[in-house]
Amino acid sequence: MDDFLLFTSIRYDPQLLQAPSLGFTNIGWNQEPSPFYMLDFHRDRMLRAAIHWNWTPAIAKISGSEGLETLRIFLQSITSEASNGPHRLMITLARDGTLAHQISPLPETHINNFFPKHLPRPGPENSVQSKNELFPVKEPIYEIILDSLKTAKSQFTHHKTTYRDVYNDARKRAQIAPGDKKEVLLINDDGYIMEGTISTPYFWRDGKWVTPPVSGNFNPSQGSGGNDGTTRRWALERSLVTEQPVPVDSLVDGEECWISNGLRGFIFGEVKM
Repeated sequence: MDDFLLFTSIRYDPQLLQAPSLGFTNIGWNQEPSPFYMLDFHRDRMLRAAIHWNWTPAIAKISGSEGLETLRIFLQSITSEASNGPHRLMITLARDGTLAHQISPLPETHINNFFPKHLPRPGPENSVQSKNELFPVKEPIYEIILDSLKTAKSQFTHHKTTYRDVYNDARKRAQIAPGDKKEVLLINDDGYIMEGTISTPYFWRDGKWVTPPVSGNFNPSQGSGGNDGTTRRWALERSLVTEQPVPVDSLVDGEECWISNGLRGFIFGEVKM
């Protein structure tokens, strides 16, 4: 397969510029500050994929501080005429280093859900403190369901590309329509949770939040088979979560969980078996 592109979806949101003044610290790139959510992590993920496929011009395009600045300037040019509200920037990177984009509006999201100090323990007692202590808010609630078929690990599940048939097919099987507050979890051939179709999942296990493990480089014998999402990396580096295999038969109907992605931050969910 040679006709795919690397891609990432970045949130452009002017409210992110307020994060440092609101008490959010250790938040990464946005301490610049920046309206582009976790821009450096998005760049790093695309760069790892370009290296995997040995796309030399693409590697040169986004490598180093110069490559990060090239990407920032590209994004700035896209949003210079956008309205002040949040937008989704779908950025693609071709083998020859060509950058392209699509832009569309996004709904508002509480800023606590972009840079949570902690993920609250399961239970209703945490609903009040979430707004007061930089916890993510538990609204809206997403319905988290399981795919009815298993998905094989591949370089196209480990890296994020425009070849997304396995994800699109899973959403069709789950009958998820655009705008639905639902996510479907992929299950690998070993019977473990791989990832969500548009998010990284987190589950409460052994007194902590855990997420399926991801190998540093693609290896079908290691890890869950999913990709190293931007918000996933952020949460791991700040010890909000840890890696741990999650057997599909360990999930319980109604259990609380969290999912996250580079467009909406951290989102509260409930498992529906």
